[in-house]
Amino acid sequence: RTLMALLAGFMWLMTALLSKQYFAHHYHNRNRYYFFYLMTLGATLGVFLSSDLYTTFIFFEIMSLTSYTWVAQEETPGAMRAAGTYLAVAVIGGLTTLMGLFLLHNVTGTLLVSQLREACMATTERGKLWAAALCIFFGFAAKAGLFPLHIWLPKAHPVAPAPASALLSGVLTKAGIFGVLTITAQILVGEATWGYILLVLGAITMVLGAVIAVFSTNLKYILACSSLSQIGFITVGISMICLLGEENALAANGSVLYMMNH
Repeated sequence: RTLMALLAGFMWLMTALLSKQYFAHHYHNRNRYYFFYLMTLGATLGVFLSSDLYTTFIFFEIMSLTSYTWVAQEETPGAMRAAGTYLAVAVIGGLTTLMGLFLLHNVTGTLLVSQLREACMATTERGKLWAAALCIFFGFAAKAGLFPLHIWLPKAHPVAPAPASALLSGVLTKAGIFGVLTITAQILVGEATWGYILLVLGAITMVLGAVIAVFSTNLKYILACSSLSQIGFITVGISMICLLGEENALAANGSVLYMMNH
């Protein structure tokens, strides 16, 4: 969590240095961009550093709302359509996640990350636990851009300002992956079925992103599809945490290292 927060802060610093030059000839809504740029930074750090999943969810929704303005920055018809898709996926995913959190609290009696692992392993209501985990996964997978919830990523990247594209690709998708990691390490601990689900979704996302990128000629669209493929790689790594048994520390280290790399 600390590592992801440090990486987010570093990425925001780097894109802030680029933003001044990028917006030197773009006077359209420049101050609005900077305002929501900083709001999104605060919300993203909140996602990574929250001690319970309710707080994580609140910051996650703030992050979705404030980053919406990045996609809509230019206010062209294409940008507004892409922003609409982005917001729709975020809202539907958020509501589904909230439903999952209510169900998880009902089953375990806690949403504190430090207590969640023991509470989930102790519960006998495995069906409800799985339902809660799948609902929570829906919202986080939507932000990560996992198949079939990846539709916003190729649309949002080409219309967003370049510094915002870097953050959408490099950090905001990792907020979704952070949620997937939380489910894998704290809720469905050692569940092989969960590992196979992630493996299949990750493999499809990986191949799909690469294939779409090959047939594209727009550089920012290629970046979006490349990010899609990389998210697939990371998800395959996370799936191995459930599938490698005693060697799962290797998968955990590899997944985090690949997140840093991307």
